[in-house]
Amino acid sequence: MRLKDIGEIALVKRLAKRIRVDSSVIKGIGDDAAVIRWTRTKHLLFTCDMLIEDVHFKLRQITPYQIGWKALGRNISDIAAMGGVPRYALISIGISPNLSTFFLDGIYKGMAGLAKTFGINMVGGDMARSDKLVIDVSMIGEVERDNLALRSGARVGDVILITGSIGGSIKGKHLKFIPRLKEARMLVKDFKINSMIDISDGLTVDLWRILDASKVGALLYENMIPLSKEADSFKKAISEGEDFELLFTMGLNEARRFFKTRLAKMDTPVALIGKIVRKRQGYKVIRNDGKKRSLRGEGYLHF
Repeated sequence: MRLKDIGEIALVKRLAKRIRVDSSVIKGIGDDAAVIRWTRTKHLLFTCDMLIEDVHFKLRQITPYQIGWKALGRNISDIAAMGGVPRYALISIGISPNLSTFFLDGIYKGMAGLAKTFGINMVGGDMARSDKLVIDVSMIGEVERDNLALRSGARVGDVILITGSIGGSIKGKHLKFIPRLKEARMLVKDFKINSMIDISDGLTVDLWRILDASKVGALLYENMIPLSKEADSFKKAISEGEDFELLFTMGLNEARRFFKTRLAKMDTPVALIGKIVRKRQGYKVIRNDGKKRSLRGEGYLHF
């Protein structure tokens, strides 16, 4: 059977079943980052992400600086989704020897600019010859034990919230987004966040990942989902991906406290877009015409 016949989601689950870890691993495959026991008060977070020419970008449509920015930013967004703080990064690059040193310098300037903003140390990596440009960033972060946010904590009765807006990222946002680290840290330190993920592959599939991990269902409200001005349509906006916004759930009373005490003090808007329901109630959206439509875990998937 070919990989494309299995699909990315099923393939990850298949691999996860075959991998065994020891008691030092709190969470392995299946979240935005792995969670490792560290100290009495903190866990380590490990994540990695690849950026591949002609898959994630076209070389002639992006500057070297933007490539570096996006490569590091994706990993920061993963650490943010766990409620943590990024600390160290390793950068591995596969690159054509025909590209200029100016081009490579630009990539590192993009990464260095974002690293400085978020206090990240770039501490090494690897370099190899490649026909296509490939950047693989591995990142270590940390999170207080009480502030850890996983995909698996959503509860029936939770409300579903999202930062910012979604849709049309391909028109430019995916090259210059600011990871929602500040927002994530505020949320986990001041409120009880039951589950969280960053929207990298699309709202529909990334929310499905929370539902699958938490064994629950969801009901979304089309008219409450914030679309960016670049969005072409609702259907595209919820499945295109690379918005790098936070998608999270919290209890109803906690949400009331958030909207009363914190939202007005935030620079980033947050919208309530739905609620968590029992698994048997499914995964649905109430459209603007009042009719319910079933949703599936659809979005940007490699296989």
